[in-house]
Amino acid sequence: MPDRSGNSGPGLGRLDVAAEDAILTAARARADELGCLALSPECGAALRVLAAAMRARAVVEVGTGTGVSGLWVLRGMRPDGILTSIDAEAELQSAARLAFREAGIPASRARLINGRALDVLPRLADGYYDMVLISDAPVAEYPDYLVESLRLLRPGGAVAFGGVLLGGRVADSKVRDPITVLLRELLRTIRDHPRLTPAILPVDDGLLVAVLSQ
Repeated sequence: MPDRSGNSGPGLGRLDVAAEDAILTAARARADELGCLALSPECGAALRVLAAAMRARAVVEVGTGTGVSGLWVLRGMRPDGILTSIDAEAELQSAARLAFREAGIPASRARLINGRALDVLPRLADGYYDMVLISDAPVAEYPDYLVESLRLLRPGGAVAFGGVLLGGRVADSKVRDPITVLLRELLRTIRDHPRLTPAILPVDDGLLVAVLSQ
């Protein structure tokens, strides 16, 4: 329980609730070696909680990386849940497979698809998925991922976009470069969508989560 100063009690510090084990630490080290940006432990913990709260059994991830985000999400999913992760970089997916094997995750629970996400997503089933995670993808393609997510998600499912604050640029009205403007427009589209209930979580560079209404 927090004390009167607002600090967490023993064992419940900010870093403790997002602590990473040796398997996640090794996957993060491989990301550094391969020049891949991995999400923070705090962002991973938030995604794990989301997957657990939804009792997710089917999740799509755009951007496999070295398996850091996938490990966090799989640890929140149901024991029979399946992660479908898409990445164009075969070397990164090989590193992710190693991380999943080290974690004892059966190959049947992690379906890794090598290819461009916007070519792969249209082949996935409509209304089947509990969550779509855009963890490592070009911001310029975010609007296209939103369109695909609305098709893929079941009612009550959620889409999550990472890095939506662009280091504070989105909130600065003086910044008008094309990518920042595109992301502002996307945020407005999500905010005004009649079937989406969104929130921006203050982890990493802003994690946008939006739930599709029943």
